[in-house]
Amino acid sequence: MHISKKKAHAARGAFTLIEILLAIAMISILATIVVTNIDKTMTSSQTKIAETFVNSSLGTPMMTFKLAIGRYPTTEEGISALYKAPEGISDRWNGPYIKTIPLDPWGNPYQYRYPAQKSVEGYDVWSMGPDGKSDTDDDIGNWKK
Repeated sequence: MHISKKKAHAARGAFTLIEILLAIAMISILATIVVTNIDKTMTSSQTKIAETFVNSSLGTPMMTFKLAIGRYPTTEEGISALYKAPEGISDRWNGPYIKTIPLDPWGNPYQYRYPAQKSVEGYDVWSMGPDGKSDTDDDIGNWKK
């Protein structure tokens, strides 16, 4: 009789297969929730970085270029005109007006167009957004505020 009590006590102290499977399922559900929320947070942060660049960070360098040259960079000169003097205007160019020309948060170059077709700023600058394609709904430009 003494031996059967020990076996009963040992059996109560162990986890059953169902309990282990339930624990694994709960951990999986929690991990899925965490990963989903991290992805949303990262996408939101990337979008805010792009919005800040196109709406704020370029404003002063573009205006300084315009004051020195008398116009914004042409579409052909692009944003790189803020970093390196374009041919034909190096005598008036007082730059660099920007330290580096960053890529957008998705690793693509920012797009630029002058004269503007969408913005009231006089020029359009935008990120192609997460899909990496221009003129789609996820574009982030200085015309969307």
